[in-house]
Amino acid sequence: MLPENVLFRGFADLVLVIHFGFIVFVLLGGFLVFRWRWVFWFHVSAVLWAVLLEFGGWMCPLTYLENWLRLSGGEANVSGGVIEPYLLPLVYPGNLTPLMQAQLGSIVAALNLGIYGLLFFYIRRIR
Repeated sequence: MLPENVLFRGFADLVLVIHFGFIVFVLLGGFLVFRWRWVFWFHVSAVLWAVLLEFGGWMCPLTYLENWLRLSGGEANVSGGVIEPYLLPLVYPGNLTPLMQAQLGSIVAALNLGIYGLLFFYIRRIR
């Protein structure tokens, strides 16, 4: 049986991977709507959530969960594991200021408006 701290760290890594997947879905999930129209409702909800977090200056609940798991696993702060060096800078950019968060929120909104604009023109062309 694995020691408890290894389990907590493993779950923290899993949360980090899920968090990264959520970010990729928010940024590029609109393209899935070209194939599966039902994804639209999940994607728009995820984008609205992400933009609200950025403009509100809030931290994602997954961040709190990961930090709690890491602390419960004996890590004083987020430190080197197998996947952290690759994903952490992408999920948690260093020195993130409120202005940078607003800029990220704007980028997410603009990118998705562009994707849905393409989708709108695509649908109009095939009809």
